[in-house]
Amino acid sequence: MTANTDSGHRPRLMGQRPVAWLSAAIVQPILSRVVRRIAERHPSLFARLGSHQTTDYIIDPVELPFALHLRPDPHALIFRAVPRDLAPVAGAAIRGRFMLLLELMDSEEDGDAAFFSRDLQVTGDTEAVVRLRNALDDVDGSIAEETADMFGAPGRAILARLRRSYPTT
Repeated sequence: MTANTDSGHRPRLMGQRPVAWLSAAIVQPILSRVVRRIAERHPSLFARLGSHQTTDYIIDPVELPFALHLRPDPHALIFRAVPRDLAPVAGAAIRGRFMLLLELMDSEEDGDAAFFSRDLQVTGDTEAVVRLRNALDDVDGSIAEETADMFGAPGRAILARLRRSYPTT
């Protein structure tokens, strides 16, 4: 998305940025906790990524007001919410609906089918994306459920509600 700066008008993104900043700030403590826990419980994820441990990934759930920046480097792990227009240059980007991305993370959805149906957009280093997908496929169990469990009954209730109410198309 580009900013409209013609005729001295404020860029269109300026009105969206406060919502993105606030939303990102609210979810950041959760993301930090989640990524540390997942890294502790699944260190094999990093080995599967090989040289792509230092790749910057942008994961863009299109209906949320922010994107996610992931650098799966076990020595300098980053998982943070960022306003889309301030996201760092990434080696790879993955864009789609939030629930589709969640289902892909848990290998509940076919990534190839989502890509070819254009429900999922991948740009940049496709090898990095394939490595990330393969690493996630090797995880036993559900990362989404493991994350929900970190927050007890409220976390499990939120995940169940998301799964029930999220549009499937």
